[in-house]
Amino acid sequence: MSRYIGQPFKRQEDGRLVQGQGRYLADLPEPALHLVLVRSPYAHARLGPIDAREALRLPGVVAVYTAADLPELFAPASGPREGRLALHPLLARERVRYVGEPVAAVLATSRALAEDAAMRVEVDYEPLPACADPLLALSAPPLHDHLGTNLALERTLVAGEVEAAFARAHTVVRARLQQQRVAPAPMEPRGVLAFWDGLREGLTLYSSTQMPHDLRSAVAERLGLGENQVRVVVPEVGGAFGAKINVYPEEILAAYLARRLDQGVRWVEGRNESFTATVHGRAQVAELEMAFDREGRILGLRGRVVADLGAYALETTLGNAPGTLLMLQGPYEIPALELRLQSVYTHATPTGAYRGAGRPEATYYLERLMDMGARALGLDPAEIRRRNFIRGPFPYRTRTGAKYDSGAYPEALARLLEVSRYSELRAWQQQMREAGRLVGLGLCCYVEITGYGWETGGVRVNPDGSAVVFTGTSPHGQGTQNAFVQIVAEQLPIPPERIRVVQGDTLAVPYGMGTAGSRTLSVGGSAVLRAAEGVREKMRRIAAHLLEAAPEDLERTEKGFGVRGTDKEVALEQILAAAFNPRRLPEGLEPGLEVQASFALKEANYPFGAHLAVVEVDPETGEVRLLRYIAVDDCGVVVNPLLFEGQQHGGVAQGIGQALYEGILYDEEGQNLTASLLEYALPRADQMPPLEAHRLETPSPTNPLGVKGVGEAGAIAATPAVVNAVLDALGVEHLDMPLSPEKLWRALRGMVE
Repeated sequence: MSRYIGQPFKRQEDGRLVQGQGRYLADLPEPALHLVLVRSPYAHARLGPIDAREALRLPGVVAVYTAADLPELFAPASGPREGRLALHPLLARERVRYVGEPVAAVLATSRALAEDAAMRVEVDYEPLPACADPLLALSAPPLHDHLGTNLALERTLVAGEVEAAFARAHTVVRARLQQQRVAPAPMEPRGVLAFWDGLREGLTLYSSTQMPHDLRSAVAERLGLGENQVRVVVPEVGGAFGAKINVYPEEILAAYLARRLDQGVRWVEGRNESFTATVHGRAQVAELEMAFDREGRILGLRGRVVADLGAYALETTLGNAPGTLLMLQGPYEIPALELRLQSVYTHATPTGAYRGAGRPEATYYLERLMDMGARALGLDPAEIRRRNFIRGPFPYRTRTGAKYDSGAYPEALARLLEVSRYSELRAWQQQMREAGRLVGLGLCCYVEITGYGWETGGVRVNPDGSAVVFTGTSPHGQGTQNAFVQIVAEQLPIPPERIRVVQGDTLAVPYGMGTAGSRTLSVGGSAVLRAAEGVREKMRRIAAHLLEAAPEDLERTEKGFGVRGTDKEVALEQILAAAFNPRRLPEGLEPGLEVQASFALKEANYPFGAHLAVVEVDPETGEVRLLRYIAVDDCGVVVNPLLFEGQQHGGVAQGIGQALYEGILYDEEGQNLTASLLEYALPRADQMPPLEAHRLETPSPTNPLGVKGVGEAGAIAATPAVVNAVLDALGVEHLDMPLSPEKLWRALRGMVE
């Protein structure tokens, strides 16, 4: 019986945060200088002269830099390894390729002054034709002359007898499915604060990054410094959702200018700026068809996915769409597939990782096709899914190349149907329809991929009995440090309130891979577990020496360690007294209680689940009201149910947002029409239904904790569940997202093309 693992411990940091005592990047001490970027108002233009004389006349304006002033920063830098690369410049040279691309850097003694000065920088632009549509970009003139094409990456995947599968199909459903661009929109936009210490020749960066160690490496490389000269510290972070994985131009510029001017430099992204300067997510178009036999079993899937990369490649830009192809089998047996991926540059903000990063797209495509198949065959959506589930054995190798570690897909759907009383819901829906109400039910069954790489972890027990945990992961609101505390408290006779977690500081934790891909517990937690086990073993050896017993005869007790089957026991205080006194230690043991460990995840893990949305559409306004939302997620062993449910809630909210409200729109000239919260609709709390959260636990064999990631599950499942529910209510085969009231009002009146 676990004492701490699986228990709903409250987040230790919440009291401080809700009282406004958190310290985010903008709360840190004022630097000497503030950085503001002059950004292009054109999606495509040739750059002429840049005149900063008016800006420099303002008192307090220190400098204005263009690309021509910083030639040393434009040496080739490392970037994504696959595909035709067009890396993002720090400042534009010769041409700009999207609205919001940085053109000049302004430094002043206050942010307001820097903003005023930026408006006085005169830039001569010669507008050029722009293309922000990925399908048109495939045949448009290349954005980057050295590439000779806009096609950055192309892949083809073929498995099974595809032509034969479609030839013998009873029913084939076809669709053009769009995953609209969305803005990650974290509560706290990006920011960086840089200080150069000339005495020690060291640079300290505070950044709201998800990847402090990657940022350290990138800054050191671009500035010609050793990594031992760069320290990155992550303060409290108000959300990230994948958008803060990348190393952006502003971080390199702030670091460089702080060193060049020997003064502190801060850049904080404005909310409107965030809509054009931070990566967008999703941005795909899929043209797919699925073949079924007479019984509703899938025979084959074929088609293409076109991914919109935006104008340049950042660290996560090229990686999303291949993940879509990898997960396009989902939880279903699909005997034959033929899939083509085309990733293309456009005159738009670069795209990158956003909560799910390729997996939500794959799930959406599959779940829409499954509902279309059910409609065409006259089957209930639950039944068609049940007939096509993968049932093992596990590990299971998909035809797309994924290796599912463990799964129980029929069981997840069965649990969902049970807890939602699905049959009763269908009967109630029929009654509502007869009464003239537009009520719909939408299902989603998903499997996703989480975890990658390796991670470091450390545990140090101090002489007073307190403990410090070190981890290379770097949270941005998930509360995972509480799970680390529970893991350590499970192994050691130290209560959770005496354990502190250190993370997000490259000086305190020299190596780490940060937080992304729902990897924190399966990789970072496993490294912490190994370190805690190492400390426990050292404690056991010291206790055995004090008790004059064999270490293998000892067991953990409430106060320390005791000899199994006897009342002989030593308390933690006695172990600590010996641990820091070399004369009281057994031969071969060094003083202290500290272990550093690492864990490498050899194979990814694959969470799964089933979600159900119940909606009602107002026929007069087209407004959607969510009546119920039920989620059954299986993410392996759950360390802390409160953290688990928090991730379910947040993910579902973002998935609902994409389904109903959110979407970045560009006009024909590449202008972002939704570059503020006046035009970009985020879901509100009063639009969210109470989440009926449930879980199964199918342990993963990929890590010693048996955990899988949960951070992206809700964002993957909620979007297709809600879309399927709305279309079920309307009796319409398909509409592209977001399903806004106007779009539904028009659909109800036959006005949608």
